[in-house]
Parts: sequence; C-alpha cells; structure tokens
Amino acid sequence: MLAKAVQKIPEFRMDLVNDELGHWELLHPSYTILNKETKTFSSIWTPYDENFAQFYKSCVADIETFSKSSNLFPKPNMPENMFNISSLPWIDFTSFNLNVSTKETYLLPIFTIGKFKVEEGKIILPVAIQVHHAVCDGYHVGQYVEYLRWLIEHCDEWLNDSMPIT
Repeated sequence: MLAKAVQKIPEFRMDLVNDELGHWELLHPSYTILNKETKTFSSIWTPYDENFAQFYKSCVADIETFSKSSNLFPKPNMPENMFNISSLPWIDFTSFNLNVSTKETYLLPIFTIGKFKVEEGKIILPVAIQVHHAVCDGYHVGQYVEYLRWLIEHCDEWLNDSMPIT
C-alpha cells in the first residue's frame, strides 16, 4: 500500500536527476530484510507493479532469493527511481526520525514501519513518513495519509481477485 500511495502524490516522486528538479513517473520500493541466521539486514528492491498480486509475488520471490545474503545491497541493478522503506518490527513507536547524511540532496520519501498490534479488533501499524521540505509540505503528507487510509479502508476494491482478503 505504501508503494501504491507513493505513485499517487507527485511531490513524493520529486527528485534531482543530473542537477535538474523533476519527478519520476514511477517509483519502486527498496526495503530492508533480515538475515535470520546472522541478524544482519540487507536492502533489496522490487519493481513496482500496479497489479497487486503480481507485485506481491515478485516481493516474495525477492525476499526468498536474498534473505540469506550477507551483502548490504545483494540485488543488482538498483534503479535511481526508488524510495526507501525500513522496518522496526520489534518496537512500537509514536515517532521516528532517520538522519540522512550524504553529499547529495536526498528528496525522496523514507518510510519506517514498526511493530503492529491489535486494539479493539483493529490492526494498528506505526508508520513514520520522512520527507524533504524542499519538495513536500505537510499538505502533501496529509494527501498521502488520506489516500493510504482510503486504500486500507477500501482494500477489497483494489486488491486483485487472486489475492483474497482473509
């Protein structure tokens, strides 16, 4: 859902390419996976596909392929047009800040998800959204959150029949 919602908000796809400001037509998610044996993580990416069943299948295949890697970036050919999703599935949080220190300006959003819990029959999942204020304001984050909520509340309308809701 995070990747689907990113495609909807142009300001979340703004980036510098060859020192020119523009926006990507499509962003692919890059996300962290844990090597259960070494307790280290790797960052992999999966091509975004609007067809959720196909996208999910590709994610599962990538995770299975690279989950035992000891490399930080085991999947080759990482595209420029990707955004980051990190996870802290061991902790619940109300806020999270990730400091990005690079020589280049990083404009794309960064998402961090935490440990889910069930309250009053609802699944609660903390999601921290970090954006660069040069291209996104609170208004754009609000648009993103509202669309993400819509996706959650109407998942039966956009999930493919091949991905039954259980």
